[in-house]
Amino acid sequence: MNSANINNDPDSNLVLNATGIDKSYGTRKALNAVDITIKSGEFVALLGPNGAGKTTLFQLLTGLFVPDAGKIHIAGINILKNAVPALAGIGVVFQQPTLDLDLSVIDNLRFHASLHGLNRNEALVRIDEELGKLKLTDRSKDQARSLSGGQRRRVELARALLHRPQFLLMDEPTVGLDPSSRRDLLSYVLRLKQERQMAVLWASHLVDEAEQADRVIILHKGEVLTTGAPARLVKETGMNDLHDAFVFITKED
Repeated sequence: MNSANINNDPDSNLVLNATGIDKSYGTRKALNAVDITIKSGEFVALLGPNGAGKTTLFQLLTGLFVPDAGKIHIAGINILKNAVPALAGIGVVFQQPTLDLDLSVIDNLRFHASLHGLNRNEALVRIDEELGKLKLTDRSKDQARSLSGGQRRRVELARALLHRPQFLLMDEPTVGLDPSSRRDLLSYVLRLKQERQMAVLWASHLVDEAEQADRVIILHKGEVLTTGAPARLVKETGMNDLHDAFVFITKED
């Protein structure tokens, strides 16, 4: 295939292409025929109430579980057939804290860097860079347990960025954070996607976090109800703002 054909391929800039995703736990259908695509440099908010299936979807996208049906491609790589190279392009901040609280900040990051095959010198350069941008350089030798909730989240974000992923997954990343920390984290990730042309999937049940997204996907009871730019969803529903549009779209009959 020549370069012209590659460049003209409508799917060539898709960082995520998930189609027909099903997942059940016993008799409970967690996801039903979910389709999601995300392009390079696109910030997509996955918006849904608690229990909508957001975390289940993230578990599938990160290879923790396998879908019952459907296909997931990360940067064109089938995650079900070639998990290692597909997952190498992903950075993840999970909903639940995942730092080793007994290790220092820098040791948490060194360990992650080693898992991605970064040599010691390269790892230290990248750690210093990411901590500097997140204003955590002075905390690098402190135990993770001494950090505030917002600082721990920033360390987890630095860790997710060390291997230069194409695709950043943020699963309810602001849970438990104060309003100022929530705002700062979201602003930083929005800058990241612009500066690094990184695809971002930001899952949340907080509507205000979706207002600055390029596109919103509304997930409810395991199904994608609609997707579109925030302004478009507001217009199509005839509501005054995204919050009211979200309530209207997800309301029970």
